[in-house]
Parts: sequence; structure tokens; C-alpha cells
Amino acid sequence: MSSVMPQPQTAPIVACTISRDVQNLDLLIEDMETVLGESWGDLGFGEVLAFLRQPESDAMEFFALAMDKEDEDNLVLMSEIITHAKERNIKVILIAADVTPASLHSLLRNGADEFVPYPLPEGELAQAIERIRAPEIPVVTQQAAPILQSGSQKNGAVLAVHGLAGGTGATTLAVNLAWELATVAGDTSPSVCLLDFDLQFGAVSTFLDLPRRDVVYEMLSDTESMDEESFAQSLLTYQCKMEVLTAPADMLPLDLISPEDIGRVIAMARSHFDYVVIDMPSTLVQWSETVLQEAHVYFATLELDMRSAQNTLRFKRALQSEELPVEKLRYAVNRAPKFTDLSGKTRIKRMSENLDISIELQLPDGGKPVSQGGDHGLPLAMTAPKNPLRKEIAKLAASIHQLNDDQAKAA
Repeated sequence: MSSVMPQPQTAPIVACTISRDVQNLDLLIEDMETVLGESWGDLGFGEVLAFLRQPESDAMEFFALAMDKEDEDNLVLMSEIITHAKERNIKVILIAADVTPASLHSLLRNGADEFVPYPLPEGELAQAIERIRAPEIPVVTQQAAPILQSGSQKNGAVLAVHGLAGGTGATTLAVNLAWELATVAGDTSPSVCLLDFDLQFGAVSTFLDLPRRDVVYEMLSDTESMDEESFAQSLLTYQCKMEVLTAPADMLPLDLISPEDIGRVIAMARSHFDYVVIDMPSTLVQWSETVLQEAHVYFATLELDMRSAQNTLRFKRALQSEELPVEKLRYAVNRAPKFTDLSGKTRIKRMSENLDISIELQLPDGGKPVSQGGDHGLPLAMTAPKNPLRKEIAKLAASIHQLNDDQAKAA
């Protein structure tokens, strides 16, 4: 048996406070200990630059630079500290008390990542640390318009998404399904076109951070003369992966376009893309029948509540009264109960039986990352790849693509 006693492992230092005297900052000490335990240290203003030249600084995640009005005479030194920290990829949280706005502006412009006032509001330092630790949002690249091959005859599959009530996640499903299809097979992924047919409140452009352009209205108002070039000019390329037709810049009447107009747009898109995903308005209009007839699958999103149940019943009756192909409908419950929620599963079964429908798709609640991804203009695959909603939509896209491939090979 070894006579050497095991030495306790000390936690690695991942952060440092930088101040004139940290003992005067009781709240900062308390919050640092709450968030980091013993994994932090303290440096004086004159010690930082020498520390950055030491190997110990390699593990550093961030500095908490604390200052008050007495330290404003040292702004040059503090700016130099921030500059050297940024060169080493070390984040800087600026903690200031009674400092002039001009000084704060100067330090933030020089590269400080976060600002927190002192005395520290409860939980504010922890939130600032969480923000600087969050992964950076990837840069979105896009080009003005794609180049479509003249005479292409792809005969792509049409997938429409229709929200049966407000907030049931129709646009979220449409946008993320289109992206998952566009990336389902890496470099050999199929071509995808996403069409936003909600002329009044279409949000695809917001969900993908794309501009709304007048050329979309010009194309829709004269589809008889539309050709590959004019259609391509109305599209925007997103991340070099898929093409998007956003809603027009202005709010337009839904009857501005006719069933013939919609038919021409869908036909043009089908001839150039493997998949055409359509985000529909929640209102039924004259050309809704055209989309339903053209669609291979027509997703209808709802939630587990009374308004969705009533709207689903009215929607189904309206289609049946016109003898439209209701067999194309695939009902998708958004914010579905978890696997272990037996009560929720029972409610879904009861809703399905009472409405005489088959609920084939249950989309889990993705939580705040869903709305945050939309605010950033990015699909869930980029902002929250492990989100349960993203995983379910990715699984749906993979099954659709596999089925389409199997049918193509059989033909």
C-alpha cells in the first residue's frame, strides 16, 4: 500500500475579478461564490497584464472588471486590459458604480461583453455569465436570388401547413420542416422551396431574417407572364440551402390572387425543386382548394384545447361539404403531452375519437428556444439542435424523404 496520502483536487480557476480592492465589493464576492464556488480568483489592476502572459490564463473564461468613479482616471489601463483579454478570447463583464455614461460607452466600445451595475441586482451577474457562456449565433448568409435551370421538370412533392388556430406552430413547423428537408442528406440533400402564402400576416421572413420585397407582389399580380427568371427574382436563398418566397412587403387582401395564380406558382416551384413547403394562412379562401388539391400531404396544426377542437370540426366539415380530399390531411398536435403524461395521452385519444380524426403527429413543447430561434431568424437546428421539437421535426423530414426516395425508385 502506498504511504502517499491523496491530495485534494482544487477546482480550476475559470474567472477572475479585477478591482482596486475586492474586499470592498461584498455583493460581488457573494455572487461569484454562488455561481462559481471556488473556481475564481482576484487580481488588481496592475497585475492583469502580467497574468495574461502566464500559462494559468489559458483556462480563463471571463474577467469581472469592477470599477467606480475613483477608477475613471485609469480608463486607458482598463481599455488595455479589455483589449488584451479579447485577444486571448476571454470575455469581460463590466461592473460599475457611479461611473459616467461616457466612460461606460468607451469601455463597451473597446470590447466589454456585458455591463452590470453595482450594487448588483439579484441574479443579474449569474444571468450575465450565462449569456457570455451561451454559444454564439451562427452568421446567416444569403444571396439575392437563385438561378433556375430553364425547362426543368422535377415534379417536386408539395407539403402544406395550415394552422387551425392562432399560435399552434404552423409557421414554426413549415420553416423547420423545410430546413430539415434541405439538410436531410448533407451535400446530397434535395432542393427545397418554401412558399409563404399568408399575404397578410406571413412570418416566414421574420423566422429566417429575410427582407420582404416588392418584387413578390409584382410576380403574384401577373403570374400569366411569369417565367423562370421572374420567379427566381422573387425568391431569396437562405444559407445556400433552400429558396424562400416571403410574403409581400405590404398587407394584401387574400383574394388578390386567384386559384389560377396559385396553381401557376406551385407548378413553377414543383418543376424546379424536389420539395415545395407551403405556409398557409389560417383563413380559408378560394384558392385554399387549389393548394389542397396540389398537396401530397396537408398538415393541420392544432393544440389540445377547446378552440382547436371546435376549429378542427368546422374545418373538416367545410372540406367535406365541398367534397374535397380530406384524406390528405395529417393532424399535428403542437405542445403535445410528454410520454409519461398519461392524462394528456388520454385527452388526445378522446379528442381524436370525438372529432373522428387520426392525430398522427405529436409535436413536443420546445419551450423558450423556439421563440428565441424565431427572434434570431434561425431554424431550431442552428440555435437548439437538441431541442425535442427540433428532433421530432427532423425525424418527420427524414421519414418524408425516405418515403419519397422509395417511391421514386419503385417508379
